Order: sequence, then C-alpha cells, then structure tokens
Amino acid sequence: MGAASKSREYPAHWEADVVLRDGSTAHLRPIAPSDADALQALHTGQSEASIYLRFFTYKSKLTAKELARFTEVDHRDRVALVVLRGGVIIGVGRYDRLDDPEEAEVAFNIADASQGKGVGSILLEHLAAAARENGIERFSAEVLPENRKMLTVFAEAGYEVKRRFDDGVVMLEFPIDPTDRSRAVMESREHRAEARSLGELLAPRSVAVIGASRAWGSIGYTLLENIVEGGFTGTVAGVNPEAFEVAGMVSHASIAEVPGPVDLAVVAVPADQVDAVVAECGAAGVKGLLVVTDLADADPGATLARQRALVRSARSNGMRLIGPASLGVVNTDPEVRLNASLAPGMPQEGAFGFFSQSAAMGVLLYAAASRRALGVSSIVSAGNRADVSGNDAMQFWEDDERSSAVGLYLESFGNPRKFSRIARRLARSKPVIVAKSDVMGLRLPPGHAVRTTQAPLGAVDAMLRQSGVIRVGTTEELMDVAQLVAAQPLPAGRGTAVVSNSEALAAVVADSALQHGLEIAATAGAVPLDDGQSRALPRLKKAVLDALSGAEVHTAIVALLPARGVDTDAVARTLSDCSREAGKPVVAAFTGRLDASGPAEGLLGGLPCYANPGDATAALAAVVRYTEWRARDFGEPMPLEGTDVDRAEDLVAAHVQRVRGTELLRLGPDQAAELLACYGIDVLASRGFETEDEAVAAAAWLGWPVALKATDEHLRHRLDLGGVRLNIFDEASLRGNIRHMRQMLEPFGAPGLELQSMAPSGQGCIVRALEDPLLGPLVSFGLAGDAVNLLDDWAHAIPPLTTTDLAELVRSPRAARKLFGYQGLPAVDVRSLEELLNRVAALKDNHPEVALLEFNPVLVSAAGVTVLSADLRIGHPGQRTDSARRALSG
Repeated sequence: MGAASKSREYPAHWEADVVLRDGSTAHLRPIAPSDADALQALHTGQSEASIYLRFFTYKSKLTAKELARFTEVDHRDRVALVVLRGGVIIGVGRYDRLDDPEEAEVAFNIADASQGKGVGSILLEHLAAAARENGIERFSAEVLPENRKMLTVFAEAGYEVKRRFDDGVVMLEFPIDPTDRSRAVMESREHRAEARSLGELLAPRSVAVIGASRAWGSIGYTLLENIVEGGFTGTVAGVNPEAFEVAGMVSHASIAEVPGPVDLAVVAVPADQVDAVVAECGAAGVKGLLVVTDLADADPGATLARQRALVRSARSNGMRLIGPASLGVVNTDPEVRLNASLAPGMPQEGAFGFFSQSAAMGVLLYAAASRRALGVSSIVSAGNRADVSGNDAMQFWEDDERSSAVGLYLESFGNPRKFSRIARRLARSKPVIVAKSDVMGLRLPPGHAVRTTQAPLGAVDAMLRQSGVIRVGTTEELMDVAQLVAAQPLPAGRGTAVVSNSEALAAVVADSALQHGLEIAATAGAVPLDDGQSRALPRLKKAVLDALSGAEVHTAIVALLPARGVDTDAVARTLSDCSREAGKPVVAAFTGRLDASGPAEGLLGGLPCYANPGDATAALAAVVRYTEWRARDFGEPMPLEGTDVDRAEDLVAAHVQRVRGTELLRLGPDQAAELLACYGIDVLASRGFETEDEAVAAAAWLGWPVALKATDEHLRHRLDLGGVRLNIFDEASLRGNIRHMRQMLEPFGAPGLELQSMAPSGQGCIVRALEDPLLGPLVSFGLAGDAVNLLDDWAHAIPPLTTTDLAELVRSPRAARKLFGYQGLPAVDVRSLEELLNRVAALKDNHPEVALLEFNPVLVSAAGVTVLSADLRIGHPGQRTDSARRALSG
C-alpha cells in the first residue's frame, strides 16, 4: 500500500506510533485517497456480521463513490484516521461535522483479527483530540444494540456518555473535553500496553541471534554464548548465512528460515545490514528487536534520519525496539533466565531493576552490582533509546512482582513530562532511584533531534523531587541507595541511633547524620570489641538492639573501627539479625581497614555495608526523605472559582492569529488583563501619560494616593535608581515628582512614565510560568530582589498542582521564611498566594500558546495579594510531549 499523500494538510502530530493492548505496535495517521484499495481490502476481509454492525446492512464491496467519500476528507469538517500494521489497514475511525458546528458524528471499523486489541479506543482518543483542535465539542454515534464491543469502547472511554434508544438503534452523545476519568482511563490503558510490550521482550519464549558468529570474542559469538550459558529456558536459534553451525547448533541463513515464531531477535550485524535485517524480521512476524549494533554516523543528521527510519520500520510491523547500541537485556527470573547481553555471566537473582542508556553506563552498573553482591530482577540497556526508554521500563517494573525497587541512570530525557507522571505513580509503591547528568537534556544520544530547553537549571531537579524519586549524582551513589532499599525495610522516621566502638567516630557520624537532616535519638559510642569474637558479638548485638528498642528510633548506623579477632562477615551477620529482630533498617560502615579482608562496600548477609560512614549516612538520609514523601498527604486539586476557560481559549486563539513565525507576541496591558480576568486574576490598575496634565487626570481616575513608575522593565522596580516614587497624595507633589524623575532618568534614555494605584505594603514576590520544549508547562516562584537576582533562589513545579504541591512551591525558596513572620514582621496571607499560583498553573496548563507569563512584582501582605505588573507573551506552541492521546515518542 502506498504511503499517505505528500500534500499534508493536517498537523504533523496527527501521525503517531501507538502501542496496542497486546504490547505490539502500529502506525496511526490520517487517511489519504491512495488508501482506497487498502480500505476496500479491509472491508472485503470482514465477516458479514462485522459489516452489518458497521453499516446496518450487508454489502460485499464498497462502491467507487463510497471509497471516494471515505478517503477524500478535508481534515477539518471530515476527518478519518487509519491504523496500519505492515502496510495493512487494521482499523479506521472517522468523524463528520453535523449541522451544529460543535458536534460531529463518529464511526469506526476494526478488522476482525484486530478486535479486542484496543484499536478502537486509540482511534477514539486521537479523533477526539483532532476534533477539539477543529472546534468540535461533542461526539454522537449510532450503534446497533448487538454491537457490544463498540458500545463498550464508548462506555469505558471515561467520557460522560448519554444513551437513548430510538428506532432500534442506540443513540450516543458525549462531550470530548478530557475529564479526570478519561485521562485516568487513557493512562491506565497506556500503562498496561507499554508494560506488556517490554515484558514480552524480557520474557521471550524464543530468541534468535542474527549475526551469531563462530569467531570467539566477537559480539555475535558472545551474545549467543551468554544466552546459552545463562540457561535460557526457551528456544535459541543462530542466524548466519555464512556458517552451517554456530555454538553447537544448526545455523540458519535468514530469520525467515528459523522454525516457529520468534519473540525476540537480537541483531548484531554490521551497521550497513541492520535496515534489511529489521525489514526481514517484520516480514517474518518477529515480535521484538534488540539492536546491539551502533548506527552512529559522523553526520548527526544522517544518524537521525536513519534511526527514525529504523524505528518507523519496526513499529509499523508491530515490533518494539531496544537500542541501537544497546548492551542488552537481562532477566534473572528462574522461569526465563535470559542474558541477552554482552555482560559476562548471569547476575545474581534479586529484586532490583536497572535501566541505563549507553552501553558504557550499562557496564558500570553491571560491574557495580556484581561487586556489591546486589541481586537484580532485570536489566535494560536502551542504548540510543530510539524506541524503548526509561518510561517503558518504569511502566513494566510497576507491575513486576519480582522488582521491589528500581534504579535508572539517565543521560538525557526524551519525554520528561511523561517521565514525571509515571515516576510519581511508581514511587508511591516502590523506591525509584535516578542518577542523572547535570547537563541532561543538553547532551542527547546519537539519532535524536536537538531540543533546546528554556527552563532554569533547577527545573529538572524540581521535577524529580515533585515526582518522589531519590535523586543521586553518580553510579556509586545509586548503588549506595540501591543496596539499602533492596535489603532493608524502609525507615519509619528520622530518629537514628549511632553505634560504634569509638566515641570519636560516633561523634563524627552523629554530626554527619545531623547535617543530612537525620535526628540523633540514641548513641552507643564505646562498645568494646577487642576481647574476642565470642564476647564481642553478643555485646554488639545487645547494644544495637537496645538502641533500636526506643519508639523514637527508626534506624541505626553502626560505624566500626577494626577490632582484633573479630571477623567482618560475622559482624555483618550479627547486625543483619538485629535488623530482622527489630524490624528496622541497619547500615554498617567498616572504616579504617588497611587489609582487603571482608567487604568494603556491598551486601553481606543482607546487610548494606559501606567503606565510610559518610556514604552510609547520605544513603540513609536519602531513603528517609523518600519515605516521608511516600507517607505524606499528596493533596487534592485546589478548586478554581470565577473562571471562564472557554472565553480564555477564544482570546488566546485570536492572539495566536497575530503571531508571526517563531516570534512571540507581547500582549498590551488591557489585553493581558482581559485574559487574566478569565482565571480570576486582577492586575492593579495603571495608566500611562505624556504630559503633567494627563498625569493629574490619570491620578484622579485611579484615586489618590498613587505611585509613579518608569515603564522600562529594568527600572520600574528600582527605588535606588529613581525609577519608583510612592505615596503621592496630591497634584502639586505629583507634578514635582514627575519633573524630578524625568531629570534623574535622562541618563537611562528618558523612559516613559506611568501611574498606578497604591497597593498595601507587603513582601515583593515574582511568579513566572513558561512553556518549555522539554518539560512543557513550568511554574516558578521566588521572592523579589537579591534572592532571585543574585542567589537564583527559585522554586519550580510542573502543573497540574495539588494543594501539597502549591504549599511546597511557596515554602521551597530559602528566603520563604520572610513570608511567615520574620524579624518582627507579620506573616502574610500565604493561602491567597497559593491560590494565585494555582490560577497561574491552571492557565499555563490549559494554554500552551502562552509562552511566557510573569508577574513582577506580586505584593503579598496580611490582607492578600496584589499583582502590580503582568507580562504575557503568546506564541505558536509545539505539541506537548505528554498529551491527551496515546503515542510513542519519535
């Protein structure tokens, strides 16, 4: 079948790769006239019953007129989307606008073989999104009562569906604006499908290594050997057209010759052969691909084009793809035992899931886990993450009963908005440890288009904190935390006991614990251990159990100097027993050792051991903070009253029409005030003027007293530079201040002047919201002045925000203590400030066209909040990375 028409009149984001309910993939796009033959093939391949349910009558073929009507659409009043697998249409959904321009009739036709795979639900999501872009607010449909599958699609979509029975047909009608329930339904379906898609790759029943080699030490040889030696429980096949036998088994010339279905094809052929091999895998019905070959080219543009074509080829044939340049995947499940990787040997079985991107970082993680005896459930190395990413891994691990905690080393973000959503859900049930580069988002793996970010440096870290993940900076820190959460119960609080055989060491550890935010609830710093192991170990156990017995003690740090005749293994077993008996976590630091006996770091008998107390304390403090996050009240959405979202959408749409290219349109004061009023936000009135007489008239209109300000954005807040005069009570004073200000501001280019009503005295704050290409909507808050200008003291959050998010946003800046009563000043109305931030977050979340919104300053007093100045800029928005329709990132 031919590709879609080249004359694309529809938005690019209407095309998408999607994951179906069974974990396979397909391609969705608008229909084209060239699809007529494929649409006819879909129709003639249907059963009589399916045709009757779709058309209310049986017709063996579609007429030429019907084919023309179904395939020739205008992408506005008539839209049709098709889902394709291997170039074959497996489903079509369409809407036709009715006489009421805000309503459209919707209909679907799903291939018999693809029914039950969620094709109809995906088409409905994408049709609804396209319809909303075209100004349609409601869908209606006519469905026969016996068409239970289609009725279920509508009923379970999460919309408020109204049903009535008329002349033997069920008449449906529902609004298509996303609701909390429809979003929850979409996210649930997305989660199940993406989790299953990766699960199929990690637990295949059959594996074929394409590029298997007889040359010892080659990549193909190593991969096949590791799969066989690892004890894979399924069937294994080697594919090499130049060999009759590899690894003691018959070699196949191509994937098409491998008997039986192949669930996972491991591709280790030269780079110039990868495209052909992937196409052959698609034709042979392979379910998934692991590409170890590196496709990076000296020309980044060529790498990008080739990688996108590779992913498109795989997904259009129903296959997910790990790689290229992947180290491989590992699954230690005894029922699978898959080591399809270059890692030397099957890792120890455990409950920790690892994700990495580049092969180099995968090697580091594998080596560190092995050195520390940390058991793993599964390992995924995404390589250049052309398709499968950390988001897919988290979707899988959320449901994986064998994984109790997960760790990810991220060198870049593909879809951080989706990452935040998934990580926040996963972290509520399992610890999620994320090590990331400080320049993440700026450095991308080969084969990815560069997307610049406008977000401040702290925004990504704020997103991670908001998501509840445990943020670390290095692989070693990741392992420090991993060995703790994998082997110990989570601490119930900050109360910590410090036990040592040295008073001085105990004091150092206690100081470190306090600096990390822990609370010292008990100490035992002089436990003698030099009188022989048979006496020392019972004494140590009693000291630790006594320290853990207090209700205010939730964890213990045991820091020990070397003791003669005391075996480190025996000490570790004793401390592990203490943890089990008390039901509280215990960590140990064996410091001051000069020999290599026993573990310097890692798990010993289930006890997390560290080479120094600082690492132990830092890891424990990170886990305590995570436990507190998980136990907190996550809050609810704050109600919004006095809003008119529909009016705001109309205003924004009108402003967008005036935007030219990539430039931003800055709204005038009246335009900004009109839009803000739709969200219940008022800006304190101001008036510009040219002459003194105009100023006097403006002051009379505003009401005395007034403030006189320069209109220049850098001077309007600067009392020290003469850009602001406050509390002007009468005409004479106003005229005198105008003359004096103009004289003082001459060196600055004689900026314009304006008058503004006086606001109640209060603390100056800045509220900023922007649309970031990577993060999407971002809200920032800080206290005006040196706090933000010199110290960069900002707090950031990503909408939508709950009451808890809003409370943390206000309290996160270091200078925020000034809001709660400081040096004798009264506390301000924090509730009103949180409400303002909530309205800003809602406006920004609803309108990606608002490229920038800034209130500078906002005065916050005990009486409420006053917005003194508003800067709003409108632009052409890009498609957000996490929208109201399911789609794989490209």
